[in-house]
Amino acid sequence: MDLVQAFQLQATACEDLGSPMYADLLRRVVDDYEIGGSPVAVLAGYENQPAGAAIALRLLGSVHRLVLTGEAPELAAFYPSVGGEWDPRLGWEAFDQVLQARGPELRELLTQPPQTNEVGRSIALYGGLSRLAEAVPLPVRLFEIGASGGLNLRADQFRYNLTDGSSFGPSDSPVVFDDAWSGRPLDPSVELRIVERVGSDIAPVNPFTDDGALTLTSYVWPDMPERLERLRGALEVARKVPADVHREDAVSFLRNLELSEGHVTVVWHSVMWQYLTPEDKAAAEGLITALGAQATPSAPLAHLSLEPIRRTPDAEPEFLVVLQVWPTGVPRVLGTAEPHGLPARWE
Repeated sequence: MDLVQAFQLQATACEDLGSPMYADLLRRVVDDYEIGGSPVAVLAGYENQPAGAAIALRLLGSVHRLVLTGEAPELAAFYPSVGGEWDPRLGWEAFDQVLQARGPELRELLTQPPQTNEVGRSIALYGGLSRLAEAVPLPVRLFEIGASGGLNLRADQFRYNLTDGSSFGPSDSPVVFDDAWSGRPLDPSVELRIVERVGSDIAPVNPFTDDGALTLTSYVWPDMPERLERLRGALEVARKVPADVHREDAVSFLRNLELSEGHVTVVWHSVMWQYLTPEDKAAAEGLITALGAQATPSAPLAHLSLEPIRRTPDAEPEFLVVLQVWPTGVPRVLGTAEPHGLPARWE
């Protein structure tokens, strides 16, 4: 897939997921790129990157970062994240000016892998852990690969409200999900207790620093205020609930995991499998399976994921919440969710 195709697909995804601003902007980038405009120089050298490299999101996040820091005032009037309003013609002209004026700086920022620590995906994690607790009532040791800033390691500290009036999670949480999920109800009497929270990422973000918070915010789409609000709330939660995120690739992280007597060890990931090479995917799956082979009823292992998966070879990909628990090791589809998590539908 070439760069133009990747940008076009990302534009469609942005439109489908509720960001008309980014959909419009990416299509204009493509149009200008194809006639040799300013995006050509900024994106030089990235023409043959795989789709999983998400160069479109890197570019959008890099420019958004400049807007958030006040370094691109010509764009601020068109970015809702800083109080502006998107205008297709004038907004593109201002965006193009930034590409021309800040090209070398943007090229440097493009080296940063996307860090979409989307808090909405925690609904899949929380729901999956709750389903696990129904069957395995043990304290949880939670390990996340591709954790970014580790915000979703605090999934049990968010509030989940349902249409029937029931709720889960702390009532005073600054992160609130309304209409969080539908379908088969969760058991409100099940106790979910997380006693360890550890993540890994090849380029982890420190959510406690101004730069880390800026990086995470820059990858939220500016015309989606509910996502920005969730992120700000999750940063507040992170300051109160400890979690460790190591600079480590997925394979190395999994290789060092051990089970613990009297606990259920949970390996979790969401919308990150696409960033692994085929070799690393195979290695990661093998390590999880090998660890599962060591599991016992008093020291079980669970693999919980939210990833785009085809139920059959001819089916369209769905974002499935899948839980696999050892010693049995039988995978089970718990339900579906959206790419940004909300809402989930339990099967």
